Amino acid sequence: MASQLTCTGNDKEWNHGYEFIRKASSFSSSPSESSSSSSSNGYDYIIVGGGTAGCPLAATLSEKFSVLVLERGGVPFTNPNVSFLENFHITLADTSPTSASQCFISTDGVLNSRARILGGGSSINAGFYTRASSRFIEKVGWDSKLVNESYPWVEKQIVHRPTFSAWQRAARDSLLDVGVSPFNGFTYDHKYGTKVGGTIFDRFGRRHTAAELLATGNPDKLTVLVYATVQKIVFDTRGTRPKAVGVIFKDEKGQQHHAILNNDGQSEVIVSSGAIGTPQMLLLSGIGPKEDLQKLNIPVVLDNHFVGKGMADNPMNTIFVPTKRPVKQSLIETVGITNLGVYIETSCGFGQSNDSIHCHHGIVSAEIGQLSTIPPKQRSIEAVQAYLKSKKDIPVEAFRGGFILSKVANPWSTGELKLVNTNVEDNPSVTFNYFSHPYDVHRCVEGIRLATKVVQSQHFTNFTMCDRQTTEKLLNLTVKANVNLIPKHVNDTQSLEQFCRDTVITIWHYHGGCHVGKVVNPDYKVLGVDRLRVVDGSVFPESPGTNPQATVMMMGRYMGLKILQDRLGKFDGI
Repeated sequence: MASQLTCTGNDKEWNHGYEFIRKASSFSSSPSESSSSSSSNGYDYIIVGGGTAGCPLAATLSEKFSVLVLERGGVPFTNPNVSFLENFHITLADTSPTSASQCFISTDGVLNSRARILGGGSSINAGFYTRASSRFIEKVGWDSKLVNESYPWVEKQIVHRPTFSAWQRAARDSLLDVGVSPFNGFTYDHKYGTKVGGTIFDRFGRRHTAAELLATGNPDKLTVLVYATVQKIVFDTRGTRPKAVGVIFKDEKGQQHHAILNNDGQSEVIVSSGAIGTPQMLLLSGIGPKEDLQKLNIPVVLDNHFVGKGMADNPMNTIFVPTKRPVKQSLIETVGITNLGVYIETSCGFGQSNDSIHCHHGIVSAEIGQLSTIPPKQRSIEAVQAYLKSKKDIPVEAFRGGFILSKVANPWSTGELKLVNTNVEDNPSVTFNYFSHPYDVHRCVEGIRLATKVVQSQHFTNFTMCDRQTTEKLLNLTVKANVNLIPKHVNDTQSLEQFCRDTVITIWHYHGGCHVGKVVNPDYKVLGVDRLRVVDGSVFPESPGTNPQATVMMMGRYMGLKILQDRLGKFDGI
């Protein structure tokens, strides 16, 4: 029981006083009994996934219509592993079935995570908040006026100014020193140069997630069920076009339920399960490549071979920064937005709590699967466990330091997602094909060169009290940083191209799989079927801004307002 509480949090006031959040087993097949908000026929909107986009979307739609949110995970409010910055790594290190994160390994060999908790990625990420570029907003065809109303709606509720540690200050000064200028100060906006962005951690280190945006919803029209694992979307295929009529989900006790839509032709199932979960859900529901579905005996609702295609993940590589000075844990606060097609960020230190894994390496620690110093194909859960076991006796001082992170902004390398079975709780097979396109390798090399200059800057050497290291020494330090006691691939640090390929990790910004024009239309309605829409990062052609969570939350609010406007007209304050 103790281990379960560690993963899921205390049961006392588990729903944070939100009466509309209930456990899935409380659901009644008759919506009128399950929620005062629903008509006798069903719900106006069923949202599959209470994540970064799903929560603001649900809150907005509930202003006028009955909404049912089905979230497969639990709540973030009473889970200390989720709530506090110092415990950031614990959830990602937890591979148990009750963890707020679900580990997966792409076929490339890179360890990754997907959220399994109300609030989605905002409940397990590093907290950095920064808006998309105006170019991105224009590229995806959004109404800039509505966008600029939707971002502040999020920011006023859950976004904070970071405390801005001495480490981050050294990073800022070093970025400016190596030419990533001008300094744009504290801003949410995406501007070339160096800036300090927002964070969803307050000054006490407590996380504020997308789940808190539900507080603005209409409690009389909103029902949020946690531990509700949707098995598939149900369609009526008797007409000329299939139409979504509801979903089938299982509760925490394993009982199956059928939630149905209102008979109104404008009611919709909206899938907001993220870039892994959404294409997986469409495939499990019979929308995808006919031949792949038939192999798994999934009845074909719509043959669309683009579902799951075009998956991308922004590759990240790091440079280890040794220090003789004690450093306080710091996640992302400063970012260098370069004209090289890379973003430079930094994190340092590690948190310690009674439940934590000691001597971890912060945001790129082996404990959370970021074995950057082992080539991708050799990474595994077993390798992580072997490493953890081997380093327990190493003194904390050996792990003091931080990392400069270099992220390729808009990867040209893409892959695909495929089902391996029909169990929604199992991960699909995901391939990102990191660095398969030479342009990505070129940008990574430029990023590593820049990151190395940042570490070599006088501002960092003064702060760390370490002598300026040669590029080769820094790369070798990075190669050895995490894996002193287990066999490792010997990198040719003369070759930055090889260094990029061998040390690639994720920063969890994967996207794609349900692209506009191929799987959904510009309003994100699924092509070829009625009453089904997608609202999340699976529709993105690239990851917005330096870090996507701000735009994903804004998208939930934006699309909620768009749907209300389209359905009701631009009146009554909408």
